[in-house]
Amino acid sequence: MNGKKPAGPGAGSRAPVRGTKAANRVPGSRAPVRGQEPAGPNTADRAAEPAGRVAGPGAAARGALARSAALAASVAGAMLVALDGTLLLLAQPSLQRELHATMAQVQWTGTGYLVAVAALLVVAGRIGDRYGHRRLLVVGVLGFGAASAGIALAPDIGWVIGLRAAQGVFGALLQPATLALLRLRYPPERLAGPVAVRTAGIGLAGAAGPVLGGVLVAQLGWRSVFVLNVPVAIAIAAVALAIRVPAARRARSRTDLGGAALLAAVLALGVYTLVGVPLHGWTGASTVAGAAGTAAGLVALLAHERRAAAPIVPRSVAAARPVTAAIGLLLVTAGGLFGALFVATFCLQDVLGLDPLRAGLRVLPLTVLMVLGAPLSSAALRRYGPRRVAATGSALVVLALAGLARFVPAGAGVAVGGTLAVLGAGFAAVMVTATGTVVGDAPAGYAGVVGGLKQTAMNVGPTVGIAVAASIMQAGRPTGAALSAAAAAPALLALAALAAVGLLPALRLPGRPTGASLR
Repeated sequence: MNGKKPAGPGAGSRAPVRGTKAANRVPGSRAPVRGQEPAGPNTADRAAEPAGRVAGPGAAARGALARSAALAASVAGAMLVALDGTLLLLAQPSLQRELHATMAQVQWTGTGYLVAVAALLVVAGRIGDRYGHRRLLVVGVLGFGAASAGIALAPDIGWVIGLRAAQGVFGALLQPATLALLRLRYPPERLAGPVAVRTAGIGLAGAAGPVLGGVLVAQLGWRSVFVLNVPVAIAIAAVALAIRVPAARRARSRTDLGGAALLAAVLALGVYTLVGVPLHGWTGASTVAGAAGTAAGLVALLAHERRAAAPIVPRSVAAARPVTAAIGLLLVTAGGLFGALFVATFCLQDVLGLDPLRAGLRVLPLTVLMVLGAPLSSAALRRYGPRRVAATGSALVVLALAGLARFVPAGAGVAVGGTLAVLGAGFAAVMVTATGTVVGDAPAGYAGVVGGLKQTAMNVGPTVGIAVAASIMQAGRPTGAALSAAAAAPALLALAALAAVGLLPALRLPGRPTGASLR
């Protein structure tokens, strides 16, 4: 490019550089209207948007190094969050005994984190779009590590609950940034590969979690699983700081504080209500009140966003069919997957009497195929296009869930393992395709907010799936009564029906191959 830097997204009214998108906006969406929404905002990270060609071998080497650092920080950040959730589940029984906590208090160590992170993901992504994703990643990961250190030193359960909520806040800051850095450092047509690596990393964390957690808790106690986060967080922050980001002007738009507050409240109340469904049922007073409050908040949010000059979810993003379809697909597919894991874990531990480590090993085929399926899905995406790959992956998930409904109650170990492998392969295809579409189809200036939307789907979806599975398994039984393996079949069939809904948004994804939806 004759040594000139490419125009970043939202670069005033200058003519587009040849080979770049004219307005760098979401395909299928309208251009922003003056006075309604600012042109693609950007931050101190915006100049990192690559143009596909770099002047000189030295610049090319520096660009490759920056992309590698961004990929390393993205994958490590995603793995840190995924591993933390797995390790907590294994640490909870020991934590309860040592701190003399009630079961309700122990459950709040997970609920407090989930409510905080789900409420703030989109808001955090929007903040990153304005102030810089590298900066937000560093703050988020260091805060996450500091909260982990505090939990490891906590004298009682109250401190653990409070610090887990703080950990959720910092987790919300870092998660959208890990995706946004990929969007800013990789050309859209090359995003499928990094997204596949990130997906494989998450699968690897899921596979390692039960083994690593079992060893740590057995040998060093429950506090060790939180100590582990501290050096990892420091290392991720160091890598993020090494990513060279040229200076650029900040976004002109202000953060919509009213919309941010309403969105956070709606998500927090909605997630809190879903978490309580297994205890109170779908028709319980608290569930009905929570659902009504969530619906009222959603109506208020939509009314506010229509009037806002710079809505918390940009209009061009909300109107983009590929983005909304991919998010919907992720939500229902994640619900089916994690609901099935909940059911399988219950049957393996409470019915078959396996300890957490042996139960985790039984689920290993799922995570192995997720790791192996991610790069294969990336290759298929380039050849066959998002629509075919996503629809195939979604169909595999549905078939696997229906198969588990037959094999899990019977305790057929080999058949369950094979079916879980199919489930992992299908979810890998959905994850790679939907994530690549969400991140790649959005302008670089909105990379944070779409990353937040994607991560919100990945937090709300599992909550829905577990609520559906738990309520069906408990239906018609007295509170506290032992559940049987026979209760697993209807729950898994319901999850298969939930995942089948994902075929509709999958068929609405772009059909062009070779990463056309990512350009």
